[in-house]
Amino acid sequence: MRIGGDLVVETLRALGADTVFGLPGQHALGLFEALRRCPELRLVGARVENNLAFAADGHARARLDADPGGPVPVTPMIVSTGPGALLTLASLQESRSSSVPVLGISSQVPSAGLGGGRHGYLHELPDQRASFRDVVKSTHVVRTASQIPTALREAWESAATVPYGPVWVEIPQDVLLAPASLPPITSVTATPKPLAPLPELIAEAARLLGAAKNPVILAGGGVVRSGAQAELLALAELVRAPVLSSFGGKGSFAWDHPLSGQSWLEDWHSTEFLADADVLLVLGSGLGELTSNYHRFRPRGRVIQIEADAGKLESNHPALGIHADVRLALTALLEAAPSREADGRAEATVAGLLGKVRDRIGGQSLELGQRVLAEVRAALPEGTPSFWDMTVLGYWAWSAWNADGAPIHTAQGAGGLGYGLPGALGAAAARRGPALAVSGDGGAMYGIAELATAAQHGLDVTWLIVDDGGYGILREYMTGAFGQAHATELARPDFAALARSFGVPAQVSTVDSLRADLASALATPGPSVVVLPALLRMFEPTHLDQ
Repeated sequence: MRIGGDLVVETLRALGADTVFGLPGQHALGLFEALRRCPELRLVGARVENNLAFAADGHARARLDADPGGPVPVTPMIVSTGPGALLTLASLQESRSSSVPVLGISSQVPSAGLGGGRHGYLHELPDQRASFRDVVKSTHVVRTASQIPTALREAWESAATVPYGPVWVEIPQDVLLAPASLPPITSVTATPKPLAPLPELIAEAARLLGAAKNPVILAGGGVVRSGAQAELLALAELVRAPVLSSFGGKGSFAWDHPLSGQSWLEDWHSTEFLADADVLLVLGSGLGELTSNYHRFRPRGRVIQIEADAGKLESNHPALGIHADVRLALTALLEAAPSREADGRAEATVAGLLGKVRDRIGGQSLELGQRVLAEVRAALPEGTPSFWDMTVLGYWAWSAWNADGAPIHTAQGAGGLGYGLPGALGAAAARRGPALAVSGDGGAMYGIAELATAAQHGLDVTWLIVDDGGYGILREYMTGAFGQAHATELARPDFAALARSFGVPAQVSTVDSLRADLASALATPGPSVVVLPALLRMFEPTHLDQ
């Protein structure tokens, strides 16, 4: 007998899903019975719901990496009512902040318990939907089985429409368990609407770029999400504009290209380089805290901002705001913008900028952190994605990681701990070949249970844990602000022994052996752990005295 849960699974299959991340619960049993009966839809579990949502996020990002500019790969995630659903909120905040298309589906209390009354059902909330309304992009509520296909189609379209983002669907327990009266669902299609720029605004942007003497481009995460790397390269070379990338925009422009100012956005030299542009073209960025060097950035020229999220247009600085998908806007700009003859000036300014950055970093005795990051980068096979927690080495990676052939994903959108391992597990479920996770010892404890998930599913993830005895970045922040740190030192397990107890191979490395140890682990299929005891330091901030 088909039930409401089967309608959910059939609709997901019709929409194109081949993998779903799920953690069972009492109200969601109808969904998991339907998943059991559908071997074509792979089920990947987790031990904690927030990690499950991070894994779905990592899966969607890996799919976007694999086919930039192709069909948007929405990743479904299924959890149960109340506590299970609420545990996903922090992870969904990351997906929303970083524009990742995740489709969250949760059960609800029986229909008789809806409407705000206090009926005393297990997991009951006065309004579960309200808990998600300001976190995800859109929420969708099902009340009858006949609403399931349409609600899921609308949610899928919402997640896949620029700006991408997580969405939420909730379905009552009794609807999921009731016999399905609808015929099998096989033909549901979602058609996200393209967000094209207004021609008048493109014409004005082209005019400004054509008249500029010192144009500069800032590439944000929107370039990566829209798969607009080729268009960005063509435009930068057409108008001879240096390109700097935000932390979320890493990989949008070739790291060693003569026009690449890279991504040292917490360096005041980069901040001033952007501010000195007579025309600054901002692509897929809201110029938020990290991109603007903690809101110290003050542009002195004209700003053109192309952004799919209308709420970010001119939210921090006046601009010619163009509400559009970055790729569509760049395609139009390439047809309208005049070309500029190459004279070497832009390349010289970029070389000067990077020289100043190197000199500043080089004067702070930070060789250990730079070396560790370089060893990690050198160990990665071509095309291997990495997923970084909020840790000192991760903060280094924001600025210094060369993402050419090594896509990087971090939790800097919302800044929550615990992203590294589950994000990489999701990526491993999406691709052939390894994925790398990087955590500090503090962040590692958030996801430690997912070693069981890695072992159970045989996911090809190598987890690098940099053990410095505590919350290293917070230790630095507190010491810098107050002269000493408090509540940052942590008791922690023997990570290698703990990994082995899950059946996961593990070893303790050194700086000298790190490259070889990581390369060996990454070359061996299945999960593995490499622990590096090391005390790394961050470079000095540049915004405090500005």
